[in-house]
Amino acid sequence: MGRNLGYEEALAKAAALCSLSEKCESDIRKKLLSWGLEANDSEKAIQHLIKEKYIDEKRFARFFVQDKHRFSKWGKTKISYSLKEKGISPAVIREALETIKDEDYSDQIDELLKAKLKGLKYKDIFDAKAKLFRFGMSRGFEYEKVMKAIEHAVANITQSED
Repeated sequence: MGRNLGYEEALAKAAALCSLSEKCESDIRKKLLSWGLEANDSEKAIQHLIKEKYIDEKRFARFFVQDKHRFSKWGKTKISYSLKEKGISPAVIREALETIKDEDYSDQIDELLKAKLKGLKYKDIFDAKAKLFRFGMSRGFEYEKVMKAIEHAVANITQSED
């Protein structure tokens, strides 16, 4: 196993890590502890990184929300849960989730379910709806949004079969 880092070296390494991509306090705390830094020094390093704006929970949450929404195509429920796991406060999570435009969000779930339906094997319309429901919920979208998107997806497919 690697050697333990001293305070200055760990601080410099953590600052470099934060410069590469947004990090939250809990991620950096885990990193510092994995490098063998003691809890007191770890806390001191975290406070320094926050003061110098290397760590900013609001900025991290906004980037995380946009990244997971745009690239991973996650719903707000899954994003929110992931941020809670990282120790981000509910107020910061709420504020970050508000950066997702409602129209983009609805379009995303509609497109996701339509694409899923095209590749889906199903016995009947009820089977298709059940599979789409499970898929939408597993992506972290809200119940109402999933149900509405299912109706859109299924309506388009049944119209095209007529």
